[in-house]
Amino acid sequence: MTLNIEHVTKKFGDFTAVDRLSITIPEKEIFGFLGANGAGKTTTFRMILGLLSPTEGKISWNGQNITYENSHQIGYLPEERGLYPKLKVKDQLIYLGRLKGMDKKTIISEMEYWLERFKIPEYANKKVEELSKGNQQKIQFITAVIHKPKLLILDEPFSGLDPVNVEMLKEAVIDLKERGTSIVFSSHRMEHVEELCEYLCIMHRGKPVVHGSLKEIKRSFGKKNVTVHADYDLQFLKEISGVTKFKKTTEGVELQIEREEISHKIFEALQEKGFVRKFALEEPSLNDIFIEKVGASYE
Repeated sequence: MTLNIEHVTKKFGDFTAVDRLSITIPEKEIFGFLGANGAGKTTTFRMILGLLSPTEGKISWNGQNITYENSHQIGYLPEERGLYPKLKVKDQLIYLGRLKGMDKKTIISEMEYWLERFKIPEYANKKVEELSKGNQQKIQFITAVIHKPKLLILDEPFSGLDPVNVEMLKEAVIDLKERGTSIVFSSHRMEHVEELCEYLCIMHRGKPVVHGSLKEIKRSFGKKNVTVHADYDLQFLKEISGVTKFKKTTEGVELQIEREEISHKIFEALQEKGFVRKFALEEPSLNDIFIEKVGASYE
């Protein structure tokens, strides 16, 4: 069930929130949307869900429009909290599960599985408002997945979570993918996208500035990173032709170079200067690519 977004534009009056977006989101993969606030990620999600209609263009899932007929196969975790604060967790999940066509017995069994998995089984009978932000986020995640959707849309799923809970949610997302769910999520945290996604799209002011497979994007960027840790001053490396960025760290320096061959020059320049504890040539990070493509206007 491939999700196709073809030449989609969304305007609000004179403002263009999404500008001629065309991407294919592969089935049973995790696809990442990256971009600063206001880049058009949430608007795109709302159009996929049919909550907003595109001004131009077409969105199809498995060759069909998304309507009430097939929307029960989709799960959505919005960025803003959407739970009823006065309801008990159990009643909240039963209500939302019933809306998705589930019977009560199945809902209870799925709820128990997820609460146990997220290490909060004792919260079933607590009111939502009594929970911490992180635990509310876990409940909201459960509401998005309890009906075993085929397509799951997660808008900033890790925001406001501590590192332990981030890992817990990440593992759940990977498990769902392995069970055959197609997952689309947005984030402005590069490391989450880098860790989870094989495919991604970087949006800037409504336009896709980079999209494709993560491996290809890194390869085509060309530039590489070199990390050097040594016990002497490495300032002289700044002057080597082909070094585009130079950053001092507590243990040495981080360099960005135009192409792989420059690393040989750096390695030669280090010879006989003293002891080198680390010399590593690495692919550019998503952060490097994002900053280069989107520019310093990012947040």
